[in-house]
Amino acid sequence: MDRYLPHSFWVVVMALLPSGLTWAASGDIYMGTDNNGVLTFTDAPRGDEGFAVFLEGLDGRPAQWAKVDPMLLKDNLDRFDEIILKAAQVHRVPPELIKAMMLVESGMNHRATSPAGAQGLMQLMPATARSLGVDDSYDPHENVFGGARYIRKMLDRFPNRRHALAAYNAGPGNVRKYGGIPPFKETQYYVERVLRYYSVFLTERPLRH
Repeated sequence: MDRYLPHSFWVVVMALLPSGLTWAASGDIYMGTDNNGVLTFTDAPRGDEGFAVFLEGLDGRPAQWAKVDPMLLKDNLDRFDEIILKAAQVHRVPPELIKAMMLVESGMNHRATSPAGAQGLMQLMPATARSLGVDDSYDPHENVFGGARYIRKMLDRFPNRRHALAAYNAGPGNVRKYGGIPPFKETQYYVERVLRYYSVFLTERPLRH
């Protein structure tokens, strides 16, 4: 996967950011390119020029979510693309959607464990992993295929993509109960962030074999 990003990528990212967001917001992860044009992530940019907030407000992430390591995000952003593409083909899910979910769920960290007990790239809870036939949630292949299978099940149950993502996060029972996205801040945050990064990946950084 090409690690060089066009200028239009930064434009799209900036357009997707919430209005009024400051450059120095606590917990933000910034992305930019170094002098050689190589993609760089940092939580402490040396200056505003050339950097845009990629994963904003990390201090505002729900406490039960896995922490995001900016260095791992940098190193792993494209590391799992082949697995994503295979899982996307098998389970008929847009690969960019899977990747956006992974970014929000774990920051692309296959060893991530949340305080709530979710594990791996797509943050599968142990019981969910077992139901999906996943023996090792820290194995990238098993985790991504399991997560892709689960979001496919949610998409089949809830054709509205926002509702399917809400079901992935909060459970299908809550989506049925509330007739859509539940009034949970965590779930609303999750759906918004996943769709935001999905749009960026789909428009400016599509996954291809």
